[in-house]
Amino acid sequence: MKILYTKYPAIKCLFVAAGISLCLGSCKSDKKAEGEDDANVKAQTPVTVTTVDQSELTDYIDLNATSVFQQDNIIKSNITGYIRYVNAKLGQYVTLGQTLFILKTKEAESLGNTINKLDSSYHFSGTSKITSPETGYITELPHQLGDYVQDGEQLAVISNQNSFGFILNLPYELHKYVVSNKAVEVILPDSTHLNGVVASFMPVIDSVSQTQQVLIKVSSTSRIPENLIAKVRILKIQKTNVVSLPKQAVLSNDAQTSFWVMKMTDSVTAIKVPVTKGIETNQRVEIVKPQFSPGDKILLTGNYGLPDTAKVKIVDEE
Repeated sequence: MKILYTKYPAIKCLFVAAGISLCLGSCKSDKKAEGEDDANVKAQTPVTVTTVDQSELTDYIDLNATSVFQQDNIIKSNITGYIRYVNAKLGQYVTLGQTLFILKTKEAESLGNTINKLDSSYHFSGTSKITSPETGYITELPHQLGDYVQDGEQLAVISNQNSFGFILNLPYELHKYVVSNKAVEVILPDSTHLNGVVASFMPVIDSVSQTQQVLIKVSSTSRIPENLIAKVRILKIQKTNVVSLPKQAVLSNDAQTSFWVMKMTDSVTAIKVPVTKGIETNQRVEIVKPQFSPGDKILLTGNYGLPDTAKVKIVDEE
């Protein structure tokens, strides 16, 4: 009886110890499960998504062009004498028929009104009025009031406004997109848009750059200076009912030989889907293959560097 009596407390202690171990193990497993859930939540990449759009896409070529006056008009003296009136300044815009110079012959300068006093019916003045033959800017003015000039001597140079245009250096491989009388858009540095038309081609190719000079005529009421560099936007291709995605949604390798998007398969999983691109604009890319449905969700941001299958968390939709 003594032996049984002494063992009972030990048995009680064993039961108590076992109970404590079970409780501790249960608490640890609960904490471990909670930690794994938190890790799974933290592993989700925050992303935004978008859907495919079916609309018109237009692809342009933007090339630089320089404004030029192709023709200059030289104003010459028609008598030998003195310049007695000047209505011209460098850079001045003059119109057709505007009086620029009045010249007086050296005979009239020396005789004065003597001839008219001798014969008033003769109406001798000895002066000659010179007007502008074209509309444009005065780019050269070598003489001033009072100068003595010879017959045929240059008095001024006027850039012919009617010869104004933009010279485009067109790479020959793009020649098929630019034809005579084709409408183009000219964009000035101040974002002014002008309507232009392909007027003519120079019949020579630059041997180094393999470019051909093309004259673009523009219709503008504003006065555009020479040597202004503008952009000529040329229509390359235009498609309607094109399935496209924003550029951000389409990813590629370093060599840009393969392309893909990340498509949502459920609310938290995105997979890699290879795509074939078509035409591309500044904002959107045509998706030729595969065919996506309007309801497919494609990752827009947060897609870079994701594995083939990734856990994500949608924070916003386009």
